[in-house]
Amino acid sequence: MMRIHDKLGLGVPEVLLPKPGIDLHKWAVIACDQHTSEPAYWSEVATLVGDAPSTLQLIYPEVYLSEAAPEARIARIRAAMQRYCDDGLFTATPGFVHVERSIAGRVRHGLMVCLDLEQYDFRVGSTSHIRATEGTILDRIPPRVKIREGATVELPHIMVLIDDPDNHVLGPLTAARERLPVLYDFELMLGSGHVCGRRVDDPALEAGVVAALTELARPEVFAARSGVPAGTPVLLYAMGDGNHSLATAKTIWERAKERAAGPAERAALLASSPLRHALVELVNLHDHALEFEPIHRVLFDVTHEVSAALTEHYPGRSRYIPLGSFDAMRLRVDAQHGGSAHLVGLVTASGAGVLEIDSPTHNLPVGTLQPFLDAFMQAKGAREIDYVHGADAVTRLGTRPGAAGLYLPAMRKQELFRSVALDGALPRKTFSMGEAHEKRFYLEARRIG
Repeated sequence: MMRIHDKLGLGVPEVLLPKPGIDLHKWAVIACDQHTSEPAYWSEVATLVGDAPSTLQLIYPEVYLSEAAPEARIARIRAAMQRYCDDGLFTATPGFVHVERSIAGRVRHGLMVCLDLEQYDFRVGSTSHIRATEGTILDRIPPRVKIREGATVELPHIMVLIDDPDNHVLGPLTAARERLPVLYDFELMLGSGHVCGRRVDDPALEAGVVAALTELARPEVFAARSGVPAGTPVLLYAMGDGNHSLATAKTIWERAKERAAGPAERAALLASSPLRHALVELVNLHDHALEFEPIHRVLFDVTHEVSAALTEHYPGRSRYIPLGSFDAMRLRVDAQHGGSAHLVGLVTASGAGVLEIDSPTHNLPVGTLQPFLDAFMQAKGAREIDYVHGADAVTRLGTRPGAAGLYLPAMRKQELFRSVALDGALPRKTFSMGEAHEKRFYLEARRIG
């Protein structure tokens, strides 16, 4: 039975890991919502994995969402989950797992825990303990629901942030890591760094995590830390990566409660159903290795000139400024800090420049850009829009014939909790925690069916 700390929405999980002898380098693959416009990446993953046991067989890479027979892939995923369980490929380990992810000379620390979906609400205006930090794209949930509904196990790529400037939650675990039992320690595929996980088997360390989170959850401490008015509902856990996966888990949980035959069955679900919780990695917002990266936009099969359409959308207060190089565009966009105009880079096969919008009504350039893009896509100004990480990706894809890349600046991570507490969720796809190769890999699992 999982140990539960109800007031914190926290559970101590029983984590499933591959049994000894399985090649973890082939087992772990990157989050399904990465490289969505780069099928060559996923082909390389498939070649590397071959017939070896791998989470590649247990997930649905979103690059394939438009394929002709999605139900066939979903059936294969479910069958693979059941086969892996039946064949004894997993071993169960109770307890928190301390995670160290090393890449490019930096080490990011995290903690595998379960969060209570009763305390998560991704809807606009939510004041729950666990909240979305960006707008949830509802049409991205149904395909994931089809996979999770009836699934045997869950495999998270979810990262949830805590605002812990003094590092009281994870700091003691990091300091004690050399005496914690190692669960896994290996190189991730395709240049994505190294990961090491250790079981938190010391009850005193577990109690310390609970005590530190309890302190962060005190309303007066939250208000002082975030600079918000007294009485502002506490935001304890803010979504970092994987909000749509957590929203999927929430959707499944709400459906399970709706199907309950009566009060007794509903009470039993609330008390013991594994669907009530979701496995996630907690990461401190103030971790030195955690960097916020912008999420850029790429339009494919563009039928209307983007700069002209923007001028129509924001008449009298927008313009396009051509620049001599892509680097000059990036420097100009990245250098902006507030001011009376927002700058967004535009990259096409013809060159690069800056879209400038005066008197913006949103706090961030992405908030100014997204309503225009929504209207542009509604008017069929392009066939498809994709959200990509990294300047190289937006430049490479944006310069393809018929495409256009929109380059955005990063937001300061220190603004996150205050902004969400006061203003609600940010515009969707506002930020990313690192670039694509730094994203969380599927590795740990939890039994849910």
